Amino acid sequence: TLFDGIDLQCYENNHSHRTEEMDMVRLLVRRGQPFSVVLQCKNNEVVLKVSDSQQDHGKWWFSQCNAQGEVMLTLHSPADAPVGLYSMTVVLLSADGQILEQTKSQTFYLLFNPWCKDDSVYLPSEELLQEYILNENGILYQGSWDDITTVPWNFGQFEKDVVDICFEVLDNSPAALKNSEMDIANRGSPVYVSRTITAMVNANDDRGVVSGRWDGEYSDGVAPTRWTGSVPILRRWSEGGGQKVRYGQCWVFTGVACTVLRCLGIPTRCITNYSSAHDTDANISVDYYFNDQLESVNYHCWVESWMKRDDLPEGYDGWQVLDPTPQERSDGVFCCGPCPVNAVKEGEVGLKYDTPFVFSEVNADLVVWIVHPDGERIQVSQNSKVIGRNISTKSVYGDFTEDITANYKYPEGSMKEREVYKKAGRQVGQKNEGPGQLELFIKHAPAIHGTDFDVIIEVYNAGREDTDAQLIVTSNAITYNSIHRGECCFTINSKISLPQFIAHKEVLRLQYDHYGACVSEHHMIRVTALLQPTDQDNIILQEINIPLKMPALHIKIIEKAIVSRKLTAHISFTNPLPVSLQGGVFTVEGAGLTEAKEIKTQYVLIEPGQAVTVKFSFKPTRAGLRKLLVDFDSDILRDVKGEATVITLEGKLTGIAKE
Repeated sequence: TLFDGIDLQCYENNHSHRTEEMDMVRLLVRRGQPFSVVLQCKNNEVVLKVSDSQQDHGKWWFSQCNAQGEVMLTLHSPADAPVGLYSMTVVLLSADGQILEQTKSQTFYLLFNPWCKDDSVYLPSEELLQEYILNENGILYQGSWDDITTVPWNFGQFEKDVVDICFEVLDNSPAALKNSEMDIANRGSPVYVSRTITAMVNANDDRGVVSGRWDGEYSDGVAPTRWTGSVPILRRWSEGGGQKVRYGQCWVFTGVACTVLRCLGIPTRCITNYSSAHDTDANISVDYYFNDQLESVNYHCWVESWMKRDDLPEGYDGWQVLDPTPQERSDGVFCCGPCPVNAVKEGEVGLKYDTPFVFSEVNADLVVWIVHPDGERIQVSQNSKVIGRNISTKSVYGDFTEDITANYKYPEGSMKEREVYKKAGRQVGQKNEGPGQLELFIKHAPAIHGTDFDVIIEVYNAGREDTDAQLIVTSNAITYNSIHRGECCFTINSKISLPQFIAHKEVLRLQYDHYGACVSEHHMIRVTALLQPTDQDNIILQEINIPLKMPALHIKIIEKAIVSRKLTAHISFTNPLPVSLQGGVFTVEGAGLTEAKEIKTQYVLIEPGQAVTVKFSFKPTRAGLRKLLVDFDSDILRDVKGEATVITLEGKLTGIAKE
C-alpha cells in the first residue's frame, strides 16, 4: 500500500473556518471557502501524479502541492453546496483507470458561510457576525412595551454535539423522511433550510422538538419559564429518539430556533414584538370583545435570519421573519416564514412566505366592542392602543435593547403609512377624537412581587361642560399571551361627576393576599379601565400591563476561571414573598462552562425573608467570555433568574495539574 492515511488538519481548518469553538477533533468547514487535507504516503520515493481538477464555478474541485512523502490537497466547495455531513475518500487509479487503492472514508460537516460573498447568507459586517453567528449568549425580551423585562438565554450553538443534533432535526423533517434525495438537493438554500427548521422547532405536526402549552399545567414536563437555554432541550429531544420535549412558549421556540440557525451558519437574531396581534380572520383588523377572551397578545417572539431571496423580485434580501411558535398553518403545516421584513414594511402582502400574517401581527387595527347580555355590540374608542410597538432585539454592542420598529413600519400617521395600508388592502383606522373628550390615564407605584401596591386611575374632563360618567376598573392576572388566570382584587364600579378641567382620581389597591393566589408564571397583571359618559355613547377604554418586579439571584465566583480547573459559584436568593416556598430548585447552565445541572435547596420550606445559599462546582470547558445562567423555581415563585459573566483563561500545558 502507498497511503498511510489522510490528515484532515482539523485544528488549522476549523480555525480558519471559524468553527474551532464547535470541535477541534472533527472537521467542520464552511462552503465557498477552501480547506486543505494532507495525504500521507509510505514511501518518499514514489512520485504521485495528482490530476488537478479544473476550477469550475458551481462544482467541487481541488488543487494539490507535493512535499516529502506528502501531498497537500486543497478542496474548493461551491458557495451554494448543500449543507450537511459529507464523506471523502482518496482513490489511486492505474493508467487505465483501475482502482489500485483507496483510503478509508472520512467525514466532515459543511455549513453555510456568511463570511463568503458568494454565499446567499453573506453578511458583510464582522461586528454583526460576532453577534448573530458567534455569540452563544443572548437576551430575550418580555414584560410590556413600556416596561421591558429581560431573560438571559444560553444559545450554546457550539456546545458538544449540538451541530449533530441540528442536522438530526433536518433529517427528521417530513420532507426528508418522504424523499431524502430531494431534501438534500434543497439544503443549499437557506430559504428552504430556515423554513424547515421553523416547522421542526414546534412539535405540532411532525417529529418536532418542543411541545407548546399555555394552560399552566406542566407537571408532566418542564414549565416553559424554567428553561434557561436551548442545549438541554435539543439534547433531551435527541436522546429521546425524536420525542417532543414538554413544554415551550414563544420565547422558548425562538431561543431554540436561533441556536439551530446560528449553528448551521445562518445569521439570526431574536425579536420581541409588543402589543402583538393575532389576526384570526385574516382581515387585518382584530376585533376584541370585552366580555369574551382577548385576542390581543401582550408580546410575541420570533427570529429574523439574514439571507438573499433569489426566489423573489429584487428588494427583499436581508432580514426575514421566521416564527417557530405554532399559531397558524402555512401550506398545511405550523410554520411561518421566511417573510422579508421589507415586504412587511412596504405592505407587499402577496410575497411569500406568510406576509399577511406577519403584517397583521405588527399593524392590525384594533376594534374594541362592548357586548351587552342581549347581544348588542357597541364600538369603543381607545386613547392609545397601538399594535406592534417597541419591536426589540438585543444590540450587537452590549446587553441592551435595540428598537427596530422602523424596519417593520413607517411612522404612525405618516403619508407613507397610509400608502402601505392601501397597498395591503385595508383602511387606516379612524380615531374618533372630537372635542369634549374625556381622558383616561392609568399609573402605578413600583410593583414588586410579594408587596401591596397602588394603581391610580385618573379621569380628566377636557371638554366644555360638566359631565357625569360611570367608571369600571378590573384587574386580572394574565399570561404573556393574555390568557386570564383570575381577578386580582375587587372591581371598582362607580358613578362619578366630572366638572370641566378637573381631574378625578380613583385608587385601586392591589394586595398580595389577593393577587398572589392567581398570578401566572409570567407575573403579569393587567388593569383595564372603562369610562362611559352618561349623556353620550362614546365609551373610552384604557389598559395597562404591569410586570411584577422579581427578586434577583446573586452569583459570586471568587477564584480565577481556567479551562478544566474546578471553579465554585455561590448562588444566593432571598424569599421576597410573605409566604413560605416549597420545593426550591436551582438550575445552572452556561456555554463553555457547564451543561445544565439541578441543585435542590437543603430546606424543605424557605420562610418569608429567608436567604438561601447553594454552592455549585464545575470545570469550564472553553476559554473566552462566558455567561453562567441560573434559574430558581419553587411551588409558588417561579422564573427567578440570575447571571454571572466569567472570563475563562486557557490552562497552561506545563506545570502541575491542580484539582
